[in-house]
This record gives sequence, structure tokens and C-alpha cells, in this order.
Amino acid sequence: MSSSAPVPALAALDAVTVTVGALDAAAADALGFAVFAEGEVPAELGLDRAALERAGFTGKAGSSLVLPQAEGPELVAVGAGEAAEVDAAALRDLAATFARAAARHARIGLSVGALGDVDAATAAGVLSEGALLARYSYTALKSDPKAVALEAASFSVPGAEASGAAVAGALAAARVCARSAVIARDLANTPPSHLTATRLGDIAVELGERFGFGVELFDKAALTELGCGGLLGVNQGSAEEPRMIKLTYRPEGEATGHLGLVGKGIMYDSGGISLKPSDPMHLLMKMDMGGAAAVLGAFTGLRDAGATASVTGWLMCTDNMPSGTAYKLGDVLTARDGTTVEVKNTDAEGRLVMMDAIALAVEEGVDAIIDIATLTGAALMALGQSTAPVLGNDQRVIDLTLAASAATGEPLWQLPLERKYRPQLDSDIADLSNIGGRYAGATTAALFLDHFTRKTPWAHLDIAGTMAVDADEAWRPKGATGFGARLLLETARGFAKA
Repeated sequence: MSSSAPVPALAALDAVTVTVGALDAAAADALGFAVFAEGEVPAELGLDRAALERAGFTGKAGSSLVLPQAEGPELVAVGAGEAAEVDAAALRDLAATFARAAARHARIGLSVGALGDVDAATAAGVLSEGALLARYSYTALKSDPKAVALEAASFSVPGAEASGAAVAGALAAARVCARSAVIARDLANTPPSHLTATRLGDIAVELGERFGFGVELFDKAALTELGCGGLLGVNQGSAEEPRMIKLTYRPEGEATGHLGLVGKGIMYDSGGISLKPSDPMHLLMKMDMGGAAAVLGAFTGLRDAGATASVTGWLMCTDNMPSGTAYKLGDVLTARDGTTVEVKNTDAEGRLVMMDAIALAVEEGVDAIIDIATLTGAALMALGQSTAPVLGNDQRVIDLTLAASAATGEPLWQLPLERKYRPQLDSDIADLSNIGGRYAGATTAALFLDHFTRKTPWAHLDIAGTMAVDADEAWRPKGATGFGARLLLETARGFAKA
């Protein structure tokens, strides 16, 4: 990542032209047509349903069949599933399926056919989002990348002609939303040797200048002055300096509220003295800064999305390494708010860096806090790679994240903040321990963070399971998903003080 291109995929996204209107075969290298599980097959494909079924294509959602042509654009039958089940999420997935099936082509067009109960503007937005997100690839370190960059995407959407202004607005919003995820993906996919805490700070400054938010960087000396014992403690084993990256967005006019966003930014997590096993999950620990990446991605969209609330972000960044200076089991760290914490596992480091940020958010007087972190393996075990748990102390804030989840297609599931488990965090020698018992690890981690909220309305997103996928899946390409960036942007866009 050079200083002139802090996020390589961002330039590729900016270059894509997205339009809605009649498909132009002369302007496309591949044309897709939605085929439902029942009913008429689009005549443009030149095949009837029986012929498609002989080729193994039934119209099942997520399926596609490429039909090479002697001349003109390649044709693609795209499975749309049951017509009665069409909604915004299904249309987003439909566009993603087509864009990936046409991955060899730079100029693509898709005809949808039916929208169900989805209005034309919403359909245009989610179709654009699906295509842009599905065609993402991380090629920054490849000397000869094979991926074909998307240059133009067009969509034929019923009723779009009568909703011109709304459609144009939806396309613009979709690009902003996709941009937030692309930025988060690029950052999370970057190897830790190429993206240190200090480098992430530099990138944040560049993005802030471009997208209209302020950035303040706190080095080791400044963190010592602030008393951020959690971040400093985790950093002890590293040869790299830590950074707290504070982001500030202020809307024009009177703000509707003040939202605090906290992101875990462990640039690489070895586990520290509690060393992780050398398995495929260890390789993914370059993505342990996925929470910080999601917050930074969301900030790039606040101005263009017209967010009316003030938003402040804290990205807590360091790697977690074993060395002769590393923090140890039995050490006691002192958080920004004076809470003392006994370290019983150095691989439960994310909550230690985040406790300082949550304390600072409370001091700042925000109306609500949302934190996001690749925090616990328990979240992955409980809900898998598709859905992230949300917990919190305020149902209104939780509901805001759930509504944003539904709008963006980034699934959340609320888990209870079961306070009867809180005694598991008691310590014999300090105020708290940094881990609880054997069970309900996602809940005890959230209970730890809850201590520092001091009853400020708060929601916690644990994205350990959803930070990456092992294979292409709808609009989520293999590797880092950028999960949370779009969700946070949607939450912040409509945030208002209770």
C-alpha cells in the first residue's frame, strides 16, 4: 500500500460506471437475465425451460448458466428462485451471482424481470451494491493479477423510468455503501507486515482529508499520558508502536445526536504468551483489526450519506506478540477509567484495548456507543460465519443495529447480556479478570466491556465469525468480508438522540 493509494480497490470502485435503463448489447460483454424457478424464461436467452433444465439449470437462487455466443455478448441465465420470495436481499444476491458468473468481462448488464414488492429505486440500489461488492478482489500484492476489473454495470429495472431522481439517488447511495465495505476489506486483507498500527493511522489521515472527517493520532507517549493501560499493556510485546486513531465527523447544522463508535484494531494477534496454535485460524489473525477497519470504512461514507449526527470513533491499534517484554498471565493493567484488570489470558486482548476507548467515549459524553470487534471464538461457534451476535445494555440502540442489519443484509442475532454470569469476571487481586468461565464466552466478553460503559446506552457487535469467508458467497468474496462497515454506516446515518 503506497501513500498515494492507501486503499487500492477504492480507485477501481471509483472507475465503475453504473446505470439503469434498457440493456444495450453493443455496450456489454455479458448480459444476464433473471430466470425464476417457475414461469416464462426470458426470450433473449434463446432457450426454453426444458433446454435449461437439460443443462442442469433450474432457476434456483444463487445458480447461473453461462451461454457462450458465436458473436455479441455472452449470455447468462441467473437463478432468481421463487418469485414470491423476491425482496431487496434476494435482488442484491441476484446481481452478485451474475457479476461473479460474468467475472471474465468488464462491461455487464442485467435484466431483472420482476421486483416483487421492492420499489424501483430500492431495487436499483441493491442491484448496484451486489455487483460492486461481488466483483471486489484483493490484488494489491500480485505482480500479474488475473482478475478483470469491472468497468460498467447496467440494470434493466421495471418502473425505473418513472422514478428517475429516486433511482439516481439510490445508485449514489449504493456506491457510498459499497465503498465503505471495500475499504474495510482491503485493510483486513492486507498482510500485517504491510499494515502496522502506525500505517493505519497514516491511511486514516489520507481518507479523512478526502471524505470529510477529522483524524487525531495518539502515539505511545500520548497514550501513556492518557493512562490507556489496556492498549499499552497489549502492545508491550511488540516492536511496533501502538496507535489510538480518533475519528471525528460533524454534520452541517445542528447535530441530531452524538454517536460513539469503537473498533478493535489488533493488527496481528499471535495470542501473546497464550500463543495460538499454528492452524488456518492463526493465518486469519491479520484480520483481527476488522472492527477498526469497519469503523474507518463507515466514516468514509458519513458525509456523502448525509449523516445528521455527530460521530466520534476510536480505533485501538497494536499487534499482540510474544517476547521478553510481553505482558504476562497474572499481570494487572489499569484502564483509562482507573479499573484494574488481572490478565488471565493474553489472547483475550481485544477487550483490554477496547476498555480504554469505551471509557474515553463515556468521558466525551456520547449519547450511545456501538463497539465492533473480532472478539471471541465463542461467537463463531454459536452463530457460524454468516451471522454476528449483538449484545448490549439498551434495547433502543440494539434495535438500531438490527434495523441496519436488515437493510444492509449483514445478519445480526441478539444474544442476552446475562448478568448472572458477571461474577465469573471477578478477580482475587484486581477489580476484574479479563476472561470468564468455560462457557458463554461471547456473553462474558460483552459483560467485561459493559463495565466500562457506566450505563451509557451501548451495543456490542462480535464479528469474529463473520470477518471472513472461505469461498465466494453471494456478494461476499473469499477472504475479508468488510462485515460491519455498511451496517455501521446505515446505523450512524439515521442516528438521533433518544
